[in-house]
Amino acid sequence: MVMISTAGVWGMAKESGRDGNSAQFAHGVCKTTPRGFGLSIPIPFPPPSLVFSKLPRMNAPRLSTFLLALGLLTAASTAAEAQTTKKTTTTTAKKTTTAKKTTPVKKTTTTKPATKTTTTTTKVTTPVVATPPPLTADEATAAVKEALSLSITRALEAGAAADGFNGNSDIRIAFPPEAELVNTTLRGLRMGAVIDKFEVQMNRAAEAVAANPQAQTILAGAAQRYAIADGLALVNTRESRLIATQFKTQQLAQVQQELRPLVDAALEQTGAKQAYGELMLRYKKVPLMTPITTNLTDYTTGKVAEGLFTLVADEESRIRLNTSARSTDTLKRAFGQQ
Repeated sequence: MVMISTAGVWGMAKESGRDGNSAQFAHGVCKTTPRGFGLSIPIPFPPPSLVFSKLPRMNAPRLSTFLLALGLLTAASTAAEAQTTKKTTTTTAKKTTTAKKTTPVKKTTTTKPATKTTTTTTKVTTPVVATPPPLTADEATAAVKEALSLSITRALEAGAAADGFNGNSDIRIAFPPEAELVNTTLRGLRMGAVIDKFEVQMNRAAEAVAANPQAQTILAGAAQRYAIADGLALVNTRESRLIATQFKTQQLAQVQQELRPLVDAALEQTGAKQAYGELMLRYKKVPLMTPITTNLTDYTTGKVAEGLFTLVADEESRIRLNTSARSTDTLKRAFGQQ
């Protein structure tokens, strides 16, 4: 870099031994330039007309001095411009560098899209169910009669099925207790198989009675005679067999009487009566044995009637406790409110 000041030019003129007019001219030309090392602004040059108007007055030494000063000033101006440009460039570069430094580098990060969990609160509106009117006494009575009628039908179907009596431990008919001495005595004589066969024959007779259409008629008639004192109490009770219990209490004796002819015929048909007669004859041959007067038909009739009433009670319990057992609207309305 070339740095020059007007004081330097003036000094050079004095050293040459000249009057310094040319240097003063140069000093006038750049009098607006600040003193010091380095120029901060471009130096204005005199117009060519002024420069050449001075040339004729100058002798050779003055001309040389003038041209030297002019060249030095030109070089200084050029250096100043270059310095200014460099400073500007440097400043710009610094700004750019600063900008680069301050500009945050964007970090490319692969961000998995967050799963947006939307919780939707659904207000569940409970449908308003119309409450049915209370069950009347007449409706309760009708429901009791319907439940009893349905229970009788299902009980007879269950009793008439294969092993309906013989395979059901609750109602299976065993050897007459009054004739238990006959049972134990003959089993001691190795006649147990004959006794077992006789018991099966009695239960087959009971199953035949249940399958007889007349049994349905007999029990249906008993249901018609059944007196209902308080239908609402029978419907709302927690006792699952109350209807059948009352029905049995009121109708058992008459049902037995009406069933006796059916049972007697069935015992004859299955061979139970003949087998029982043979067993009694064998028992009587044993010396010093107590006589037995048990009537087989009466005993079996009582057991058949008891068994059928038990089956009726089972069906009543199902109607009360099992929704699917209520096959009519009347039963659903009455027993569905429990």
